Amino acid sequence: MHGEYKVPGGKLVAVDVDVEDGRLARARLSGDFFLEPDDALEDINAALNGMPETASAAQLARAVEEAVDHNVSLVGFTPESVGIAVRRALGHATSWRDHTFEVIHGEPVHPALNVALDQVIPEEVAAGRRGPTMRIWEWNAPLVVIGSFQSVRNEVDTEALERHGMTVVRRISGGGAMFMEPGNCITYSLVVPESLVEGLSFEQSYAFLDDWVLGALAEVGVRARYVPLNDIASEQGKIGGAAQKRFASGVVLHHVTMSYDIDADKMLDVLRIGREKLSDKGIRSANKRVDPMRSQTGMTRADIVDAFIAYFRGRYDTRLSDYRPEEIARAEELMETKFLTEEWTYRVP
Repeated sequence: MHGEYKVPGGKLVAVDVDVEDGRLARARLSGDFFLEPDDALEDINAALNGMPETASAAQLARAVEEAVDHNVSLVGFTPESVGIAVRRALGHATSWRDHTFEVIHGEPVHPALNVALDQVIPEEVAAGRRGPTMRIWEWNAPLVVIGSFQSVRNEVDTEALERHGMTVVRRISGGGAMFMEPGNCITYSLVVPESLVEGLSFEQSYAFLDDWVLGALAEVGVRARYVPLNDIASEQGKIGGAAQKRFASGVVLHHVTMSYDIDADKMLDVLRIGREKLSDKGIRSANKRVDPMRSQTGMTRADIVDAFIAYFRGRYDTRLSDYRPEEIARAEELMETKFLTEEWTYRVP
């Protein structure tokens, strides 16, 4: 059995292994990583042999850590990456190439519908009615989307919200507020089976699932990097942030919002926390904008979105898709019964 794991920002780790009487046998680690001294490779292989085939990635990593001397240098990989590669070899974890991703870029819809779709699509993936999905949000009205655990009164100036004709909707994932007007940012949602991030910590899974978009940004001329826990930044500062929700059904929702061209004055008027977050960036005067993607690429938002989709499709096995009528109907139902209700929106006042 063969398993591979590409460490985000690091090297490829591959493991070939057999199973005999429920335990690992003849484990063989390989890859383009660096390891000194090189005879430590045999120590790692020996640590894997005899481990239960049911061992978790964390248990396998601990076995590797205990087997190597503190003077051993692992460069471009970690004990955790070895554990993940083993789990993939055994079929307990999957890689990107094990899946065909459905890619959706639909017409603009009510912004709260996108929030509802982030519950509907994971339900569909979990039920097997849809494959792993990457979708780009498009919306036709301004909206503030707050994280699942944020306080409305602490995050939003409701008078300013009303003055600008905006509404607030609470999403199902954690994280911070998103100030969204049509065309001012780029948001995508990635819905994948939990097996794709099996063995990864929450922090590692953010970096792993964001890795493709760093490549997509590079393609359009933005040199970006992942900043723990959930930010994407360039040399000019923060571009965007990610949020995640893991469902009991075994599905992970991971979504990212990146600034394209945001009216900073309006955002600072509406978001209370935003005033403090941007104060150290010198954005206090009128007519200032937060436009890292527009200014760094010189491209329209539509062209950047097209480039992102092309990059994703070039990197993974994909097929173009669209929302099904029953998915839209379910999302519209959730809008009315959950996401637009005061009970849900103000569950953390």
